[in-house]
Amino acid sequence: MITRNEIEKLFNKQLSKIKNKSLRNQVVKVWLEACKEGGWNSITELTEMPFTLLTNTYGISFIEHTLAVTEGAIGLADAQTKNYKNIPIKINYDRLIAGGLLHDIGKLLEIEKDKNSGYKKSRRGEIARHPISGAILAAKVGIPEDIINCIACHAKEGEGKPQFIETVLIHQADFATFEPLVMKQKNLLIE
Repeated sequence: MITRNEIEKLFNKQLSKIKNKSLRNQVVKVWLEACKEGGWNSITELTEMPFTLLTNTYGISFIEHTLAVTEGAIGLADAQTKNYKNIPIKINYDRLIAGGLLHDIGKLLEIEKDKNSGYKKSRRGEIARHPISGAILAAKVGIPEDIINCIACHAKEGEGKPQFIETVLIHQADFATFEPLVMKQKNLLIE
């Protein structure tokens, strides 16, 4: 069973940047609930799980992807706040970091181990994609609706829907880490 201390250690750098202690605790609680509901019992399982079943991940794990998206979204936010003389949109870093850490949380319900030491889409994943299952899970734990927007709208489910600036930044960081792998697999990425 995965513990609170293990999740806090895994995401210590990012969690420590969330100023709202209650929100920080809720993010950890969502992770614990997702691990429990998805049947993930160790941090090693999470670090071995691929972040997607849609393309070759070239060994990039779910945890590595979560960290890269969160840090990438922070980098995009920092680039704007540090370089725009008059930034027209205020960025809420607590929302951004919590949303980044939780954007793919539904994948812990969407993906499961198969009988051949690989991974497959779970029955729950066939019923609802991870943005939906993740949003439901987060709402169940009491995550604020603005962060649920980051989860529910970070992928194609959010196209054309109202979004917070943090959702947009998470979406861009997410696809910047996904699309090159798809292109590489299709021999479209120039290296």
